[in-house]
Amino acid sequence: MSIDPSTFLSDIIGSSVVVKLHNGLLYRGSLQSIDGYMNIVLENGKEMAGESVTKEWGDVFIRGNNGK
Repeated sequence: MSIDPSTFLSDIIGSSVVVKLHNGLLYRGSLQSIDGYMNIVLENGKEMAGESVTKEWGDVFIRGNNGK
């Protein structure tokens, strides 16, 4: 049984997530919203290097990329 990605993402709103960017940076926080372009909003966002917190941002907006 497969799950539609948009359904899965809607179901995890409010959950703690880790987002890994193409450049290797990790952001951990509570998922507040995500849209069809993969723009992501995290609450209590922290920038991570491995298991260490390098910066605490609070609210974080991560721009998705719909490029080809």
